[in-house]
Amino acid sequence: MDRTLREMLDTLPKEGREHVDGRYRELNEEVETLSALRLVAGKAQADVASARHINQPSVSKIESQADMYLSTLRSYIEAIGDKLELIVRLPSPPAMRLHHLGDVFATPRATTRPRATRSGPAKLASTRT
Repeated sequence: MDRTLREMLDTLPKEGREHVDGRYRELNEEVETLSALRLVAGKAQADVASARHINQPSVSKIESQADMYLSTLRSYIEAIGDKLELIVRLPSPPAMRLHHLGDVFATPRATTRPRATRSGPAKLASTRT
């Protein structure tokens, strides 16, 4: 006798059903492509093109790219009315949010790096101006 998925899920203990339902909700909130994300946001390619000051074929090209700059992704996401957040999940908790990565207008933090001089070995110098 064939059973439906619902019938099989009903045989699971309550905790098992809650886990399956939670995972279903997570997967239901994910999208596979930029075009799917755009459709969820209720935008047409023409809307994105207008917001980014580019033409519609350029939006189509962005949506079909497998690899792109983070700044391109950020401006695309902002054009559909959302915000891009980058979260790094390492093996040990907690997850960390990266700020300003891919933001071409962000001011980088000052770093120190060795700088060679004519008169001797490398000395530490600040890149802050």
